[in-house]
Amino acid sequence: MNRVILMGRLTRDPEVRYSQGDSSMAIARYSLAVDRRGSRNNSDGQTADFINCVAFGRSGEFAEKYFRKGTKILVEGRIQTGSYTNKDGVRVYTTDIVVENQEFAESKNAAAESSGGYSAAPAPSQPVGDGFMNIPDGIDEELPFN
Repeated sequence: MNRVILMGRLTRDPEVRYSQGDSSMAIARYSLAVDRRGSRNNSDGQTADFINCVAFGRSGEFAEKYFRKGTKILVEGRIQTGSYTNKDGVRVYTTDIVVENQEFAESKNAAAESSGGYSAAPAPSQPVGDGFMNIPDGIDEELPFN
């Protein structure tokens, strides 16, 4: 069985191309930085593996629309190996994860906090200790219920 499950952060925005022909299909390529388990004792200093992924069709369109550098995602798929000869005549071997399922691995708020970013829209009034929102000052109208 050829099955892979990875969780990591995108190292760059996905690169998306569309196939040619009558029914063009999105092909998204991206790289995931996946932490190594027990990497603190790693002698070469590398604490993550950088794994190339490719998503086709609707998955590729989804990646293009929603994934950005630093986004933490979960990927399910299969390993696919291949090779080609480059322009210098050297044989190059490739290993990619062909994505069958992909999803966010953290909330948008957690992503903003971990990256030091901020939310573009201000948060609504925060709930008080009793779980109800504060009514903003300056509202002169009556509430629509008794």
